[in-house]
Amino acid sequence: MTRYVALLRGVNVGTTRLAMADLRRIVTDLGHEDVKTYLQSGNVAFGSTVRDAEKLAAGIARALTGELALTVPVLVRSGRELAAIAGGNPYADREDDPTRLLVAFLATAPKKSTVDALAAPGGENVSFTVTGREVFLHYVDGGYGRSKFTNAYLEKKLGVVATSRNWKSVRALAEMTAS
Repeated sequence: MTRYVALLRGVNVGTTRLAMADLRRIVTDLGHEDVKTYLQSGNVAFGSTVRDAEKLAAGIARALTGELALTVPVLVRSGRELAAIAGGNPYADREDDPTRLLVAFLATAPKKSTVDALAAPGGENVSFTVTGREVFLHYVDGGYGRSKFTNAYLEKKLGVVATSRNWKSVRALAEMTAS
């Protein structure tokens, strides 16, 4: 059995509302085990015998649409992937304020040309590193909430679906999925 986390984009931050009890029930009803949510923002850790993250994501997305009429992007990472992300953050030494350190999870790896063209808007002081399907972010002069270098900005510039989590959440999810 492999541990995974499903990351739902845009849940409980705007008009898309989802009770975590409903999310746990849906993921459990799909046949996954040891299902646990983290916070109220669409993070669910679970064990599964399915070894295809894309199939897992599609199954959860389909069930959310079918049972709750919610259409939200779902991204899945394995515990091994989360451990590598938590251990490979180039800005981890700047962890003094977790509101300034985030990871944007991407549905797919972006094209090299879009990565090469990526720049902080308006000269914002944001450090970023794109590694595969993740973007490590460090907001030097303030937190994510005051920046224009947002999840929506990344999606537009990189041409892929993204969902962001702060460093505290990334570390907690890595612990929840550790084998």
